[in-house]
Amino acid sequence: MLAIEADNLTRTFPIRTGGWLRARRSEVHAVRGISFEVPKGELFGLLGPNGAGKTTTIKMLNTLLLPTGGSARVLGHDVATEPVAVRRRIGYVFGGDRGLYDRLSALDNLRYFAELYGVEPREQRHRIAELLDLVGLSGREKERVEGYSRGMRQRLHIARGLLHRPEVLFLDEPSIGVDPVAARDLRRMVADLAAAGTTVLLTTHYMAEADELCDRIAVIAQGTLQALGTPAELKSVISGVGVLEIEACGIDDGRLSAVRGLPGVHSAAVRDDGRTQWLTVQSADGAADPEPDVRAALDGLRPGRTLRREPTLEDAYVAIVSRAGDETMEPAA
Repeated sequence: MLAIEADNLTRTFPIRTGGWLRARRSEVHAVRGISFEVPKGELFGLLGPNGAGKTTTIKMLNTLLLPTGGSARVLGHDVATEPVAVRRRIGYVFGGDRGLYDRLSALDNLRYFAELYGVEPREQRHRIAELLDLVGLSGREKERVEGYSRGMRQRLHIARGLLHRPEVLFLDEPSIGVDPVAARDLRRMVADLAAAGTTVLLTTHYMAEADELCDRIAVIAQGTLQALGTPAELKSVISGVGVLEIEACGIDDGRLSAVRGLPGVHSAAVRDDGRTQWLTVQSADGAADPEPDVRAALDGLRPGRTLRREPTLEDAYVAIVSRAGDETMEPAA
């Protein structure tokens, strides 16, 4: 039996624009016929730009949203007609500060959610202690959550999602806003969960995280599935491609479009590392060096350092999303 099955999954949202006298009703197509399968025990990544449909897809799979078309099953149970059976078997962890009670201790939070999840009273004490140890919060469990760091909150989120021993765990950007040390601990924890047999569906904007953790990855853009495969298979999409990075600040849409139109350039995107902007240009192997033309297109910005390197998963992601015509790429290193 498969852990997750999505068959032509679709979700539209009605919207209303204009004033009361000239109101117009239309639809936003958030997810447009996505299909994929996840075997039991797999760590499956779902990548895409903001607004691509990742969170909407997860919410349909975990019964928080009803599909407007297609179907989905989790461990053999239909998400639309058997939502209670699905909820008993899944856990959902999302990034951010929501979902915990700040004025309660971590211990009291877990006791409360254990009751909600139907954990047997005689098992609660042992299960909570086990999870606190798993997420590294033993000894801090009696402190109020309002005093926790972002990383500690995320670890508590994961403990909460595991209370009822779910067979499938949905992780929606669990490391967002977490410092590098805490993010490394979270990645180790997620890898251990998958190794122990839990099926994990992960969304993230951190390409290195997806490359390190995921067995297979699906890339979504504009509500449709653009690519599906192992990290190595996705990287093969840009085999034979050279990657040039130029440090620059203030790159506008006009200059970026000019770079994308240069001969031999496959794609170009801008990323911000927190200190400066980098223009990443992919060009065909064997083509003329694009650097002189790229620097000319950046005239007036005083471009700085230049780096050349082998393609990464982030480069493959950028190429796939660019091919889909999506201008809202936001990968992170």
